Order: sequence, then structure tokens, then C-alpha cells
Amino acid sequence: MKRSILALSFLVVPISILITITIYSSSSSSSSSSIYNYTTALKSALQGTFSLNKTSKSSITQITTSSSESTAVAATTSTDTSSSEPMLNAAKNTMSKTLYNAKITPHRSGARGHSDHGWLNTYHSFSFANWYDPRFDRFGALRVLNEDRVRANSGFPTHPHRDFEIFSYILSGELTHRDSTMRGAKGDQSDLFYRMHRGDVQFTTGGTGIAHSEMNEHRSDTVHFLQIWAIPWKRGLTPRYHTRNFPEEEKRQGFVKILSPLKAGEDATAAEEKAAEPAIAGTIPIHADFVMGAGIIAPEGKFEWKVGADVTSATKRKVYVHLPMTKGGKAKIRLDGRDDAVLEEGDGAFVDAVNAGDKLVVESVGSAEAEVVVLDTA
Repeated sequence: MKRSILALSFLVVPISILITITIYSSSSSSSSSSIYNYTTALKSALQGTFSLNKTSKSSITQITTSSSESTAVAATTSTDTSSSEPMLNAAKNTMSKTLYNAKITPHRSGARGHSDHGWLNTYHSFSFANWYDPRFDRFGALRVLNEDRVRANSGFPTHPHRDFEIFSYILSGELTHRDSTMRGAKGDQSDLFYRMHRGDVQFTTGGTGIAHSEMNEHRSDTVHFLQIWAIPWKRGLTPRYHTRNFPEEEKRQGFVKILSPLKAGEDATAAEEKAAEPAIAGTIPIHADFVMGAGIIAPEGKFEWKVGADVTSATKRKVYVHLPMTKGGKAKIRLDGRDDAVLEEGDGAFVDAVNAGDKLVVESVGSAEAEVVVLDTA
């Protein structure tokens, strides 16, 4: 943890008020600031529901841009699967599927929401901001999966969250995190922060309310990361923050567990909450029946994910698999030996109708190693 002399301030406002924050972009095309409107992203939760109102686009709750600034790209349901990169073993698939009852539905990169604001280039696997698709509302407890690239000297200034479990998986570059729990511990004039790099995961329990910022303070490099939101098993939790590094070498040996449920469960005492013991040692505890894993699979290699990871409570499970855009299109994976479940970079897949203990095999069938993220939820 580093300290600086800069003071971090934040504005507490009612949930119903639209917060306007000035984001300073280092884009060479303009030296002026760009104004973006932020909502608290949790209006629906405070109204007694975590789910979106599927019939009303206005009920979507999270960062929105003003109409004059919005550059959202309309999503399409098709994707170009033609590629000059060969798919290894495409003609000689010796694997047979093992998840006989599972339904695997690819979620193509081209079907994601996309916005390029200059300072931020973002893709949304699930409805987010001013992009809404009723097909991609949520998947179990998984509510948001954004793949973001933020330019140097820009980012998300201080803004509030509540009643979501929010975590970032750093793919490249660096991301600097500050939040109100740090300031509260050290006084309003302190400026404590965490600076994260590749392999780091930072996790925030929004709970009763937290204000935080995520900034790329590097002088030249873009940061590339996944931001993921999960719905907790109950509202009104105590806000908490965790960060941990997960070594790349371990991810090349098999899927590494990143998150697992708080061991004490939904009815944890205050002392158990403070102890924050996860169900799987070495992971970050999450307030949900939810496990996250990540692995880096060499070409022609294969990893196996055990559904539920032996620690979840619900036996009926859903698994979302995501292949980030890290290798210039050269990475590809195949799920469960199915040629209709081959994913290219930016693609994801809904794996439904699986049970705790089932084995999901993930093969790398591209010409570059594949960094794969698995999100296992009830």
C-alpha cells in the first residue's frame, strides 16, 4: 500500500439524484474534459429487487452517458467466424462430450454491447449503461461482465455503489483503486490506494454503501481488465475490500480458484464477516453461491473445471465461460468437445443444466495460449 499527500474527497448524495462527474481524458484529440452522467447503479436494489425490469429500458441502473455524448454501438447477433488463424484439431476432434444433459449457448463478441468514449473502450456481455438486451439480463447471480480498456491518465472518478459484489480482474496495465473504507480508517485527509497489475484481483462488497474510484494513473499505458458484478445473497452487508495476486505460473497448471463463498455463509456473525474466511483457502470470499476460476491454456492443451468446486450449496448450477481479447484473435477454445461450442476472443458461453460435481473440459484450439475465466453460479 502506498501513501500520497493528495486528499481524496467524495460527494454523498441521495440515490435518486443523478451524479455528474467530470472525467478528464488524456486523448490527444481534445484537451477539454468530457462530462458523463453517473447513476448510483443501485436504484432497483433499493426498491426491493436486484433484477432489471425487463419491460423498461429506463430501469437499467448504472453508468449512463448524456445523449449528446453517447457513442454506444448497436449490438448485433451475428459474428464473423471466418479467420485466417487455423483451429487446431478441428478436423480430428477425438474428444466426446461428457456433459450429456448440458446446454451450451455461445455468446458471441459481436452480440455484446459496445461503447468507445475515447478514454474508455468497453464491451458489455450483459445489459449495462445505455445498452439493453433482454436476452442478456443476468445469469444466476452474475449480473455484469464488462471488458474494459482505459487510457492513461483517465478512468472512473469517485462514485457510489451499494448491494453488489464488484471485482476487477487485471489483464494488462495498472489500475489504481481508492475507496471510502480506506479514508474512514485513516481520516478524511488521507489518500490511501491500491495499485494493481496483471494477475491482481480487487474485490469490493458494496453493502450499505461505498464510494470508490478506479483510475489508470500510468503516464502512457492503457489498462485492460474485466469488471464483474455479482448479486449478493442479501442486502445491507458491511462494505469491505480485498485484493490478492494470483500467479500466472499457477494458472498455466490448471484452473486457479479466485473467488469462493464466505465460509460462514449467509448468516455469518459480525466476527465471521470481519474474519472473512473463504470456503476455499487462498481465494477471496464473496457473499454469494458463486465461484470464479481462471486458467491459461497452451495450444492443444485442456483444463477441466469441476462444477461447484466442492464448496457451493446449490446442486443445480450455471457456468459462464469468457475468453478475453488478449491475443489478437489467435486464441480459441472448445467446450465439452463440441464443435458448435468453439469460442473466439471476446466470446463467452452460457453452460446451463449442469450439476455440482460435473466436469467441464475446456480445450485450447487456437494458435496462441488462451486465458479463460470461469464464473460458476447458482
